[in-house]
Amino acid sequence: MRHTHPAPVGPRRSIELDRREAMRLLGSVSLGRVVFTRHALPTVRPVNHVLDEGDIVIRTHDGAALTSRTRDSGSSGVVVAYQADTIDPATHLGWSVVATGYAHLVTDPRELARIHMLLHPWVQQAKDYAVRIRPDLVSGIRLTYTDANRTDAG
Repeated sequence: MRHTHPAPVGPRRSIELDRREAMRLLGSVSLGRVVFTRHALPTVRPVNHVLDEGDIVIRTHDGAALTSRTRDSGSSGVVVAYQADTIDPATHLGWSVVATGYAHLVTDPRELARIHMLLHPWVQQAKDYAVRIRPDLVSGIRLTYTDANRTDAG
């Protein structure tokens, strides 16, 4: 099998996004990555999410490391980062958002039932739990053409 490599692209400009635009973009996609510590080391898991009342909500299962970490944390929660992006592999244009905050296990049965209606797992596995992430710090960038290598008309 022959592999082809994309043609090199010129430099890109990185524009910082304000919180409102970053959260809007985060809400425009359904997949991201949650980052938390496990055995004192960083752990990253791809998950699907939904924004709910300004929070990032993901579904988990009983054996998931994040489920047990949030369950064991009590009311203090667990510090996590959540990252989502859309970057075109050919042009290297797009955006990336990182939200950092505290994650808590959703325990209210009515809230959990509502989340189950809003967010459907993307893998075939029972996801009977949910984790709510309150984004305290939100940062994002948009990768765009520099004026020197802009190839489109607008």
